Amino acid sequence: MAPGGNLLHPSRPASYFPHLTSLLSHLTSGVISLALLYVITNRHLAAGRSLAAVAAQLAGADYLQLREKDLPGGELYRLACSLREAMPSGTRLLVNDRLDVALAAGADGVHLGENSLPPAVARRLLGPGKILGVSVHSIAAARAAAQAGADYLLFGHIFPTASKAGLPPRGLAVLEEVAASVGIPVIALGGITAANAQQCLAAGAAGVAVMSAVMAVSDPARAVAELRRALIRNRALDY
Repeated sequence: MAPGGNLLHPSRPASYFPHLTSLLSHLTSGVISLALLYVITNRHLAAGRSLAAVAAQLAGADYLQLREKDLPGGELYRLACSLREAMPSGTRLLVNDRLDVALAAGADGVHLGENSLPPAVARRLLGPGKILGVSVHSIAAARAAAQAGADYLLFGHIFPTASKAGLPPRGLAVLEEVAASVGIPVIALGGITAANAQQCLAAGAAGVAVMSAVMAVSDPARAVAELRRALIRNRALDY
């Protein structure tokens, strides 16, 4: 890590991300679990529960991405506001694709697809202190997004998943190549469970992203706790 850097983006000072202060304050023992747990919404999997009710049970998740692409802007804004009120204080809210909604709702950042607003434009509009994530599916796209100012990348799908039925997973080997190709965190996505999360970390991922593993279960709090335990990795920090 560069001098003065931070865990999410080593090349930028910690002050660039005010929300990292509480995390950095825990770096006193030299041994800590750094893996990120990232949850993506899907209200159609929530079995009639409101997303706010699910969000309230996400203690232990680092990020919640609001990804309800079929909702109009006004409804998405109101939903984002309700999630902000319901979420545990340690969880950060990101809005998929809709930079306008993210800014209006006071979210912690925005997540872009490869065909969304160019990351460099989003970076300029977000300004400092906000998080910019980008979904990528290749080394070239990963490098381009990192150079354009992304703070983290989502890469997948890693394992077979019902949401990508018929499409072969990219697998752990390619995840390892992508993670090694950029200097920002790469979060693994697709078919992730507590049973295979450690394989993603071993391949170089900074954490894992899940949807159905939390959204589709009857006890989201328990699912998050199981995933968090699966992500624990004790290693000495070099910082």
